[in-house]
Amino acid sequence: MAHNHSHIAESAAEGQPGDHRKQLWIALSVSATIAIAQAIGAFTTGSLALLTDTGHAIVDASGLAIALVAATLMLKPSTSKRTWGFRRVEVIAALGQALVLLGVGTYAAIEGIQRLFAPPDIPSSEMLIFGIIGLSANVIGILVLAGSRGANLNMRAAFLEVLNDALGSLGVIIAAIVIKTTGFHAADAIAALLIAALIIPRAITLIRESFRILMDFTPAGLDLDQVRSHILELEHVEDVHDLHATTVATGLPTLTAHVVISQGCFTDGHAEEVIANVKDCVAHHFDVPIQHSTIQVETARTASEEPEISKH
Repeated sequence: MAHNHSHIAESAAEGQPGDHRKQLWIALSVSATIAIAQAIGAFTTGSLALLTDTGHAIVDASGLAIALVAATLMLKPSTSKRTWGFRRVEVIAALGQALVLLGVGTYAAIEGIQRLFAPPDIPSSEMLIFGIIGLSANVIGILVLAGSRGANLNMRAAFLEVLNDALGSLGVIIAAIVIKTTGFHAADAIAALLIAALIIPRAITLIRESFRILMDFTPAGLDLDQVRSHILELEHVEDVHDLHATTVATGLPTLTAHVVISQGCFTDGHAEEVIANVKDCVAHHFDVPIQHSTIQVETARTASEEPEISKH
């Protein structure tokens, strides 16, 4: 049976992802240099603190490499087989980096607790020198990425990678100064625990945000019940069902809806008016503006023929 309904989709010009590869290349070069320098320092001094921070730097450099690959894939154009291109790869990359951050934070916490009870002897002067080198290089990375950290989850995760490494270097410096001036070797463990306390909550937040997008949950800050109520208040609208809202990537929320109108609206020209009004409603009336919406208008009869599972 031919359905007497109109299925009209409008692709508003989605904001294209910015090209942040230059910043990532610089940050990756800095991070890799830090990892090499700290590895040399750990080898020459035998410092466990520097060895731990070297591990942090290697993980951070790996995370930035992942972010760089993701930023490159995000710029690939969409095709008929990949209608959104690789836009969502930034979310996958952010999730991977967040898991790495969580692992680093957990390791720092466990290692810090162990050192509280058995603090090792650490050559504080060498530790201080390599800590300063690491912090100085990380400050450069932070300045490079700071301006683009809000562009998407991928860039935010990359920024956190560098910030995480900077905190590690700062912890090494503070611990080295305390050990050098007071001989209190447990300062290294305390610094590690403080760093872990900063890393873990950030990682968990990023994991939660990435998981929300990957599961196609409603965008944070958007109440679909309110959206439904607003649409129902529009003229000629009799019902709304099959209402979904998801986030493809950072800054790209989408919405689909089936809107029931009377049979007469298809002959008197009101069908197109209803579509325009609904699209304007979801684009301007809520805290999360949705510029990319697909609205299907149909009669009550057409709606009754659809599977019950889709009506919610």
